[in-house]
Amino acid sequence: MWRRHALGGAMAGGADARRGQPGVRVAGNVICAPVAGRTDECLQLLRTDPVRLHATLLTQALAGDAGSQLGVAQMYLEGIGCERNTGEALYWFQRAAHQGDAMSMNMLGRIHENGRGVAVNHELAAVWYREAAEHGSDWGMYNFAHVLANGRGVKANRAEAFRWFGQAAEAGHARAMHCLGQYYEYGWETAPDIERAHALYRASAEKGDYRGKCSWALVLTERGHIGQACALLRSAMEAAPAYFVEALRNDLRQSPHLPLRALAGHAA
Repeated sequence: MWRRHALGGAMAGGADARRGQPGVRVAGNVICAPVAGRTDECLQLLRTDPVRLHATLLTQALAGDAGSQLGVAQMYLEGIGCERNTGEALYWFQRAAHQGDAMSMNMLGRIHENGRGVAVNHELAAVWYREAAEHGSDWGMYNFAHVLANGRGVKANRAEAFRWFGQAAEAGHARAMHCLGQYYEYGWETAPDIERAHALYRASAEKGDYRGKCSWALVLTERGHIGQACALLRSAMEAAPAYFVEALRNDLRQSPHLPLRALAGHAA
């Protein structure tokens, strides 16, 4: 049977390039949801006339609106409604961050962690993730917990990671719920609590996290609910990155349950 802790969990190591913000896909790119969802008009323009949206946000950004600075930065970062320009993206994220915008702080962490237009700098990424976390961003909390758990840019500290995963989970962050479930299942920095772990896996799955879906599917399998487990795993495979699907495929081939073994073919 597949292993929860080996499939992209907090302690597995390595940066996840998909981490950052909830997103809306536009023309093959993903733009962060707060840009798309500021107003219904913004969402409509994002899908139908992103060039006009970029011009509108840029005008508002120049006037000092932090939300618009975040939006125009994200559009420059992804090349939506404008030419991709990581230098401009960095400039506008910094402008918004210095006004206290927590999501912009988190995006600066992501830029420095992944080296988008700048040299990779894990120490600076950790600084920005911490700022985002302390300013209330659930993604900042999750990302700061992640670097603490893995010792990327900061000294590894599982106890602090546990605390920040907990805060992010309380804020409704689906991936943090899954990571926190692992802490309770395996007794990392806390007494093992399998019932709480299972509740967190279920909550993560219900909020759409593919890791949460896999872990909750394993619980359902252990309880004999194979059909429900298969449905969750199919959904997880549709959302997960290729490396994760391949690892899951390999594990499913070893399942004693024929429907789960069949999913290995579905994942191909």
